[in-house]
Amino acid sequence: MELFPPIPLQEWQDTKQTLHRFLQIVGKIRMSASPRRNHWWHVPFHLTGNGITTRPMGIVDGNPLFAIDFDLVSHLLVMRTIEGRSASFAIPGHSVSSFYRETLATLEGLGVHARIPHPRPFDLSDADRPFAEDTEHAAYDPAAVNRYWRVLSQVGMVLEEFAADFSGKTSPVHHFWHTFDIAMTRFGSRRLDQPRQAGPLIREAYSRDVISFGFWFGDATVPEPAFYAYAIPEPDGLTERPLAPAWAEWAPSGHGHLALLRYDRVRKEPDPRGVVLSFYESAYRAGAELLDWDAGAVACPNGVTDPLREGG
Repeated sequence: MELFPPIPLQEWQDTKQTLHRFLQIVGKIRMSASPRRNHWWHVPFHLTGNGITTRPMGIVDGNPLFAIDFDLVSHLLVMRTIEGRSASFAIPGHSVSSFYRETLATLEGLGVHARIPHPRPFDLSDADRPFAEDTEHAAYDPAAVNRYWRVLSQVGMVLEEFAADFSGKTSPVHHFWHTFDIAMTRFGSRRLDQPRQAGPLIREAYSRDVISFGFWFGDATVPEPAFYAYAIPEPDGLTERPLAPAWAEWAPSGHGHLALLRYDRVRKEPDPRGVVLSFYESAYRAGAELLDWDAGAVACPNGVTDPLREGG
C-alpha cells in the first residue's frame, strides 16, 4: 500500500465538511459519557484496524458500558454495549440531521440514553445551527473517507514511533474531532496560568508547557494537508531555529507560529517517513532548548529506558 497517498483538500472538501460534523456528533457523546481526563484526553478518538473508535464509555453518566466505532472500510457506524448487544447503520446517504437522529435512536434501541448538552458544531462556520437542522451537509464519498482513514493511520504510526523516544509525560496519539487533526503532545513541568478569557478549552489544554506534533488535512488557513509542530508558551527566538528538512517553515498562526511541513512535498521524497521524523525532532529540539527542558533526562531512544538493555 502506498505510503502517504495523495489527498488534496479540494477533491474531498464537501465530504470532509460532512464527516467532520459526523465526528463531532459522536465525539460530543464521548465527551459527556466518559470520565474527565487532564488536558481533555478523554475527548479524542483513537485509531482501530478499520476506522476510529470512541473507546468504551458510560457508567459515569448512568448508561451501560458502550462504545461507538466508525468502520471506514465497510462505512458503518457500529454501536456495542458490554452486554453483547450491537447495532449499526450505513453512513453514506445521511445528512448531518439524519445522522444525528439515527445515532441517538440506535443508541436508544440498545438501552443507551446518550446526552449532548450542546447539540451543534463546535468552532465551525455553522456553530449556531443545531445538528438536527443541518440538511445542507450530506456529501459522503466512501473512497475519499477510506483514504482519509489510511492517511490518518499511516501518520498515526509515525507519531507513535516519534513518541517512543520520550519518557516524560506525553499524550496518546489521538484524533481530535473538534479540529479534525491527529496529534501527540510532550509536556514539561512548568505550570501555565492561562487567562480566564482564554476559555476552558485552552486553559485545560495548555495548563503546562508543551510541545505538540501532528497532522491535519487542510483548512481555510492552510488549504492543503500538512504536518505541524508548535510550542506553548512560544519562547523568544523559536522561529530563528532551523527546521529539518531545510524547506520546512515557520508560519504565523493565531498568537504564535507553527512549524509546517507540506504533505505533498513530503510524498515526493525518497524516504517520506524519515523526513517527517526528522521534522518533528528538529521542532522538538528547537522548542525544548528554548524552554529549558532537560531533553537528555527524558530521552529513551527506540522506547527503551532499561539501562542494561544495550549490554545484554
